[in-house]
Amino acid sequence: MIPLSVDQLTTVVRGVPHDIPPEPPRVTGPVVIDSRQVASGSLFVALPGERVDGHDFAARAVADGAALVLAARPVGVPAVVVDDVVAALSALAAHAVRALGPNVVALTGSAGKTSTKDLIAQLLRTTGPTVWTPGSYNNEIGLPLTVLGADETTRHLVLEMGARGVGHIRALTELTPPRIGAVLNVGTAHLGEFGSRETIALAKGELVEALPPADEGGVAVLNADDPLVRAMSERTRARVLLFGESAEAHVRAEKARLTPEGRPAFTLVTPAGCADVTMRLYGEHHVSNALAAAAVAHEVGMSTPAIAETLAGAEPLSKWRMEVTKRADGVVIVNDAYNANPDSMRAALRTLVHMGAAEGGRTWAVLGEMAELGDDALAEHDAVGRLAVRLNVNRLVSVGGQEAAWLDMGAKNEGSWGEESVRVSDAQAAVELLRGQLRPGDVVLVKASRAVGLEQVALSLAADGDGEVAAR
Repeated sequence: MIPLSVDQLTTVVRGVPHDIPPEPPRVTGPVVIDSRQVASGSLFVALPGERVDGHDFAARAVADGAALVLAARPVGVPAVVVDDVVAALSALAAHAVRALGPNVVALTGSAGKTSTKDLIAQLLRTTGPTVWTPGSYNNEIGLPLTVLGADETTRHLVLEMGARGVGHIRALTELTPPRIGAVLNVGTAHLGEFGSRETIALAKGELVEALPPADEGGVAVLNADDPLVRAMSERTRARVLLFGESAEAHVRAEKARLTPEGRPAFTLVTPAGCADVTMRLYGEHHVSNALAAAAVAHEVGMSTPAIAETLAGAEPLSKWRMEVTKRADGVVIVNDAYNANPDSMRAALRTLVHMGAAEGGRTWAVLGEMAELGDDALAEHDAVGRLAVRLNVNRLVSVGGQEAAWLDMGAKNEGSWGEESVRVSDAQAAVELLRGQLRPGDVVLVKASRAVGLEQVALSLAADGDGEVAAR
């Protein structure tokens, strides 16, 4: 965060100072929305929440070292009061971008945003100080907080942008105008909110529309393997750089495959050369993610060998995304429970089968609801259940209510019988079922949309193995 006086903050957010002492404080620390994260010189942003109101914690934040509070009403401690705290937070972030002038890289897509953002961050930080979106902080609150983590030393700012409707990404790009914009894919995630893949493409394409023209350095990084993304080249004035496995992609993978352990391996080809890559991450979907990240890295001047070396050593920076733990007894737990959509489910199931073949044990898919699919929910859950059978997953455990019943129904209609596919009521029931049946060499995939909370299954099973070793 760039230091700010009370007067500067008041001007930027168009607020009114309240309860300012004779010697005005100065913001020199981080901007936080959680009073437990306050450090000396912080700006505490008092947001109203569903369960708690940040204004109730303002006095505690100042007592713990916050210099000022950004609030919607006077709070009895030094504060700048505004009409709309979220809008003021955005204005502060926009001011920081203008003042600092970092290279802004933004990305969006239906799936893989967070994993790709983490790869881009690990690449770009080898070229200079880099700030990136933590976890999935990709909305109108998370994105400004990410930006406000930058300072005078920051060279690159990597921002994940999410959307719940048309116009959302446009608003985020107005807040933090990107120079490089990457669109990963247009899938079926959030189909219930958008209504169609074409509407999703309309929303995601707002990112490339916001880029500066080619002669001002704008670059649109687009997936050559996704027709809806590739078509976005007609919607931008920026130079287009294609990535993918297509022969027409500027940055592409050749001889893409999974190692016996389920790790992606390929030959990376860029306009500057080629190099072999074997990643530490798990799953075939990381090939596309790595290519998008490599295209961005190429654009900032990294050599192809340096890109390949960094990709080979990259680790998951965000939790519960193909997070693999091998217990001391030989059972492998794959915690991919942060989120789920039909595309990521299919990729995860294929990786599970590949890993199971390497371990020599049985494969278990512990699956739950894929949220926000609208009218396609029944068909998509049914299809995932059927795919589990077609891939010869040994055991399907569907967790939850109606959506779990659809998963189980799909498996049974495809030809599963007996105990191959079972449905249980909740996470604890799934844990109890697996505890009684797992044996050395078994591989367990746990995956569902975030709201289901299936990570508790993976965490509980991993904790059962004394002396477990993270398989990275």
